Amino acid sequence: MNPFIPINNSDIAIIDARAREDLVEKLKSLNICVIKTVKCHELQEGVSYHPDMVIHPINQNLLVVAPNVFDYYDEMLSKKGIIVVKGEKELTSKYPDDIAYNVGRLRGFAIHNFIHTDEKLKWYLKKENIEFIDVKQGYSKCSLAIIDESSGITSDKTIFESLSKKGMDILKIEPGHINLEGYKYGFIGGATGNYSKTQMFFTGKFDRHPDHRRIETFLRKRKVEIIYLSDDEIMDLGTIITLNNC
Repeated sequence: MNPFIPINNSDIAIIDARAREDLVEKLKSLNICVIKTVKCHELQEGVSYHPDMVIHPINQNLLVVAPNVFDYYDEMLSKKGIIVVKGEKELTSKYPDDIAYNVGRLRGFAIHNFIHTDEKLKWYLKKENIEFIDVKQGYSKCSLAIIDESSGITSDKTIFESLSKKGMDILKIEPGHINLEGYKYGFIGGATGNYSKTQMFFTGKFDRHPDHRRIETFLRKRKVEIIYLSDDEIMDLGTIITLNNC
C-alpha cells in the first residue's frame, strides 16, 4: 500500500504554511483537518516549508520526520494517534544534505539516491519489505506525482526508466512549467497530493503545460479524478501529504 494514498477520503492534509488561503479553504470544505507546516530554517528559503523535504510517511500511521522540526510535528500529530519518529539526519541547506527524507514511493518500491537517505528511514522501509530503487535524483518525491499504487508522472528520466523497468505505468512529461518561488521551476510531485484512491489534488491548473492533454488522458486512463485546489497556475508546494487519522 502506498503511504501517500489514503485508504478512504483523507481527513488530514499537511501543507506548506505559505499556501494561499483559497487552497486551504478548499481542503477544509472537504472536511479535511489542515496542518500547516513549520519552517525548517536550515533549508533553502523556497523549500523551507515543504512537507516532503522533512517528512516521509512509512504508512498512514507512522511518519519519519527530520530532527530539525520533529518537536512541532510530534506535538501536532501524536495527539491524532499518529506515531512520529525522529530521523537521524539533520538537514542543511546544501545538496545533498537536504534530501534525506524526500523519498518517492510506488507499490512495493522506494526510489531515491539512497547514499543520502536518512538511516532510520531506511530501517523502517526495510522493515516494511520495501525494495530500494537507487537513482541519482535526490528530490525523488518532489519529482514523482503518485497517481495510484502502480502509476505516476515524472519529468525525471532516471525515475521514469527505473520505475518503468519494474512494470510501473509512468508518464514522462517535459520539465518545467510549474511555479516554485526562488527556482526556475518546480516539480509535478510537489504540486499534487492524493485525496483518495480515485481522486487527487492539483495545486492549480496545468493547462499551460505543454503536456497538459497527455496528463489529462493518463489520469482518465487510470480512472483518477482531478480536484483543483485553485484556478491559478500550478505551483510546487512540496507535496500535500494526506492521512486518514483525524
